Amino acid sequence: MSTPRRAPGTVVVVGVGADGWAGLDAARRAAVEAADVLLGGERHLALVPADVGATRVPWPSPLREGLPTLLEEHAGRRVVALASGDPLVSGIGTTLVSLLGADAVEVLPGVSSVALARARMRWSAESSEVVTLVGRDVHRLVTRLHPGGRLLVLCSDASTPAQVADLLAAQGYGTSTLTALGDLGSDHESRVDGVAATWSADVGPLTVLAVQVDDGARVLPLVPGLPDDAFEHDGQVTKRDVRASALARLAPTPGALLWDVGAGAGSVAVEWSRTHPSCRAVAVERDPERAERIGRNARTLGVPDLRVVAGRAPEALAGLDAPDAVFVGGGATVDGVLDACWAALRPGGRLVVHGVTLETEQLLVAWRGRVGGELVRLLVETAAPLGSFTSWTPARAVTQLSVVKGAQE
Repeated sequence: MSTPRRAPGTVVVVGVGADGWAGLDAARRAAVEAADVLLGGERHLALVPADVGATRVPWPSPLREGLPTLLEEHAGRRVVALASGDPLVSGIGTTLVSLLGADAVEVLPGVSSVALARARMRWSAESSEVVTLVGRDVHRLVTRLHPGGRLLVLCSDASTPAQVADLLAAQGYGTSTLTALGDLGSDHESRVDGVAATWSADVGPLTVLAVQVDDGARVLPLVPGLPDDAFEHDGQVTKRDVRASALARLAPTPGALLWDVGAGAGSVAVEWSRTHPSCRAVAVERDPERAERIGRNARTLGVPDLRVVAGRAPEALAGLDAPDAVFVGGGATVDGVLDACWAALRPGGRLVVHGVTLETEQLLVAWRGRVGGELVRLLVETAAPLGSFTSWTPARAVTQLSVVKGAQE
């Protein structure tokens, strides 16, 4: 079979299954045999027969930072990168495309571990969700937990299934069933079944964990407006109803970045991040104890990647990536805070500011006169006992300014 012609400088990524060299089809085998340089982990490089004469180079560490230099060293040579299964499923193919661009990478996939796991479990793609924990915090699973859910978890190493089991039990889903599928596609494929609350199995490093989520003690929806007691706080938390109003106007979209300034318990940043796995948030809080509490809330509620900046605005805002939305829940009257937020906000971005004092309200009225937007007063009353009767107990009124930054600004 002739080797296909490729553009100069193209890196070819070849997916290799657990069955190794014997499982490669003619196209993938030909690509490897034609290589001048083979990149890969030690396990993948060892699968290639000794009579393939390419120079074998292990991945650099750290990987992403070292790749540009490594590729430059082998510029002009035919470079083939070896990956597990489908290189675009939580694999090196994704990294190379992001670094080099799609036109500089060709991908020859094998059967992914996800496809094999679905086949073993008889789960359709439509009825199951893939979550990677490779190099990631196990708390990312929290937002995927709901009764009846099916998760295929790509494990970072042999310790991941036990971490997942502990997390499920802590979240009230201890009766969920786990199936550890090891070395999928190889001659020594393995399967271990168990229950989260009593999980104690030893598994290998190449494991996909199938999770059948059982009924939980508490279901937390992804739509904004979590109960206040879902957050650890000292009273400085944006209350549920006004938080839902703020998030509706902040309008989170996939990939967007939020600044939560004067974050308190971080409730707005946490709920923003929960709406989609790619949503990003920075919580800025001057009080160190509250800043630590925000980090705990983020992990507990499934968004451990939320960034916490302990510092006082506006100084703490310097150097942060430009936001798509800004929420100012506290400190709006501090000199320079709103100016810094507005200046950093991307065109088309949304600014939402809350105030409960007359001084803040006056500031927001002035800002509305300057930049426009919507000014709303939120009055929330809750039914509570009054002697032997029930009456309404009002919370402090919140003045809310929301405005979209025009392109001309």
